Amino acid sequence: MKVFVTRKIPEAGLSLLEHEFTVDVFPHDRLPKKNEIIAGLADADGLLCLLTDPIDKDVIASAPRLRMIASYAVGYDNIDVAAATAHGILVSNTPGVLTDATAELAWALLFSAARRIPEGDQFCRQEKFTGWAPLLMVGQAISGKTLGIIGAGRIGTAMALKSKGFDMNVLYTDTQPNPTLERELNATLVSLPDLLHQADFVSVHVALSPSTHHLIGAPQLRMMKPNAVLINTSRGPIIDETALATALKEHWIFSAGLDVYEHEPQIPKTLRSLPNVVLAPHVGSATMDARSNMARMAAENMIAGLHGQLPPNCINPEAYRKKI
Repeated sequence: MKVFVTRKIPEAGLSLLEHEFTVDVFPHDRLPKKNEIIAGLADADGLLCLLTDPIDKDVIASAPRLRMIASYAVGYDNIDVAAATAHGILVSNTPGVLTDATAELAWALLFSAARRIPEGDQFCRQEKFTGWAPLLMVGQAISGKTLGIIGAGRIGTAMALKSKGFDMNVLYTDTQPNPTLERELNATLVSLPDLLHQADFVSVHVALSPSTHHLIGAPQLRMMKPNAVLINTSRGPIIDETALATALKEHWIFSAGLDVYEHEPQIPKTLRSLPNVVLAPHVGSATMDARSNMARMAAENMIAGLHGQLPPNCINPEAYRKKI
């Protein structure tokens, strides 16, 4: 059997795949085009793809032998899961292994945006620092403040739990209560408007869906405190970037930290030109441990699926039931 991999992944996953299958890795260090993915799937039984690869119904229909899609990501909004299921193709993801890495990155963005770290770095590099001054690079305090978590799933929960050392008041909004946050942090489940009105720091951790597209737009940004910091490590389209640029420029909020973008990899010039937004190149899971574990998990999912077993992290088990 043959597996097509859309980008070179860590050896921990590739070696597992190569032990079981013929593996064809897309040879270029860039995003493959749709026609290149289709070409790679012409004689492939399995596809290991990234969240940046659009695996739509046309791609799926073009692959006569395809039986398994393993996503090298926790999210899978880039895959037409319904079309895959209709063709009896199993789909899997890599949950859990990138939770702490992404939560840590959210905190890195929070500190950077609150304390103006990138701004200060550039200030020093440009030789503008002439000595300590009472109002130089004044930012926002973190300890004892209110943290708002939008989406209390794995990553949102991990992000909130890491606030313990800063004695923060934690609010969260979700479709259901989170007993862990309420037990460990005395966190309070509130509505989105209440969270935005009260939180000093707002961190977004919801999955992208029609109901969360532009969940944070101009009306929501207007609800936030003028000293508030907004963090997004989930998916870019959850925040209306045009509205966010206006909010930052006109100081509706203090600052923002972003790891994801609405039309990735494009980042609007309006955002790139603002000093009060910290921009990261989608590196939430970019630790050696997390990326290697993701590769291993994706490979294990692929091996199970192509050997006729239910993958450990299958997101459409109904496709498996069709086969048995």
